Amino acid sequence: MKRPQPRGPEAGVEARRAALRILDRVVRSGQTMDSAVQGLKLEPSDQSLALAIAGETLRRLPLLDRLIDGATRQVLPDDAKARMVLRLALAQRIALNVPDHALVATALPLVEGGPRRLVHGVLGTLLRGSLPGADEGALPATVEERWTGAWGEEAVAAARRAIVRRPPLDLSFRSHEEALAFAAADGGVSLAERHVRLADARPVTSLPGFSEGRWWIQDLSSTLPARMIPADAARVLDACAAPGGKTLQIAAAGHATTALDRSESRLARLRQNLARTGLEAAIVVDDVLGFTPEEPFNAVLLDAPCSATGTFRRHPEVLLRASERIIRESAELQGRLLTAAAQWVRSGGTLVYAVCSLEPQEGEDIIAAFLAGHADYTLAEQRRVLPGELEEQGGMDGFFTARLVRRA
Repeated sequence: MKRPQPRGPEAGVEARRAALRILDRVVRSGQTMDSAVQGLKLEPSDQSLALAIAGETLRRLPLLDRLIDGATRQVLPDDAKARMVLRLALAQRIALNVPDHALVATALPLVEGGPRRLVHGVLGTLLRGSLPGADEGALPATVEERWTGAWGEEAVAAARRAIVRRPPLDLSFRSHEEALAFAAADGGVSLAERHVRLADARPVTSLPGFSEGRWWIQDLSSTLPARMIPADAARVLDACAAPGGKTLQIAAAGHATTALDRSESRLARLRQNLARTGLEAAIVVDDVLGFTPEEPFNAVLLDAPCSATGTFRRHPEVLLRASERIIRESAELQGRLLTAAAQWVRSGGTLVYAVCSLEPQEGEDIIAAFLAGHADYTLAEQRRVLPGELEEQGGMDGFFTARLVRRA
């Protein structure tokens, strides 16, 4: 007979061990959550719990550290195991409503042979006190300072609220009629052309229309760049195309579409989605800086690599990695990519630039510098999405996109 699974709080220790490994890889090694979970061999239920715990911890890291520092006589090193375990335990209490006895029972085994007494004492002190509510958020101090200077207190306050709320699921559709039919039959709301937002999380592959390729996952902000492409643009290039949501948008709009990206492995997802949706696009594996098209395009969309700080609602770890150096290096590359892409646009054509970043150095500053050096281009429109936009409807990722027109 198969042994019955243990019951009680001890049954979740293995999931907590995995959450601790994920947190360690993200905080100490700078990995993304997606890469940090690689190699973990867990039962599906344990993996889901580990991801939930690690994710809620990362969403609240500055807040958790303030609590811990206020309850210890000496500041624990940022990467100390005791601090990591306390972070995980407190996040479970604040965000997941795990009972106190279960927190202690699953936290102490994580520091066997280590500072058990310290962890037990600090955790007990904090659990007996007043803890923040699940909706109280904070950003890393450097991020708050940077964004306050760039966007003001209101945007920062909205970002604090957003980081502790799980974002909704946005779907892009091949046609607006299909989007409206989906929303009417299966719930959700359409906030833009060919878009449906679902407030509740559901297994994606079980949603109606998945196997038929009626839609693909794409944050509403991420749909804005492709919406700037003129309807009469016959030939369109999507540069830095992977994972491909914008390519699918462009193809669904009826353009002859070429998708360019240097990563064959990242293009695999685009190939799968093209096959699933029945949409068509020519795929080119090449570097933007070395690519030479046979003829100019009517429109080029450049969704440039960036710090990705605008995606903090889904990937809170980006705020830990986005140092001034990373932002500066990203901006330097973005300028080079934009200059290269500008050469491929025909006279009178459109160049769309986009980044999922909340840093003006990667958005507004890039466009200003580009226009200063390219008299053959004019700015037609630009759009900045800040924290707080559509907040009552579930919010949007931070984003910047600009449409430039090449003089005829």
